[in-house]
Amino acid sequence: MNRITRIAVGAAGAAALLTAPVPAFAAATGTDTGAATVTTCKYSLQAGLATYACADVTGSSLVVYGRIGLAGPPDGPVSWQTLYTDLSAEVVGGDSLGSVSGSTAFHSTSVRVNGFTATAPCGSTVRVTFTVQGSGPLGTRPVAEVPVAC
Repeated sequence: MNRITRIAVGAAGAAALLTAPVPAFAAATGTDTGAATVTTCKYSLQAGLATYACADVTGSSLVVYGRIGLAGPPDGPVSWQTLYTDLSAEVVGGDSLGSVSGSTAFHSTSVRVNGFTATAPCGSTVRVTFTVQGSGPLGTRPVAEVPVAC
């Protein structure tokens, strides 16, 4: 397969991923309250990589984190790079729940960027934003809006 064909196939695959919704799913947490954890993630391309803003919600408690992976098959060897990340969450129309910034070493396997735990009011919506800066173009950061149903 020549280089132009690989680029076209990669672009078509990335476009399909951008239009496909990332489903939320529920899993039992094993706590005495019987509350289920609902995970919600939003996908975007940043710095030439697949990035996700995510939150696990159990009752009114949230665990906020990001994920970074390759957007498609690499065109040649993948070198190590240092990525600068910023992860934040806020109640829509309300207060900030926190933010964390740092750097992450990335090669070719998916990386989880640990964030923080927060509590939000029942019935609210939390907006999670994840920014990744590296050697590639900045791109659009993923923004996940997560319902806190309790």
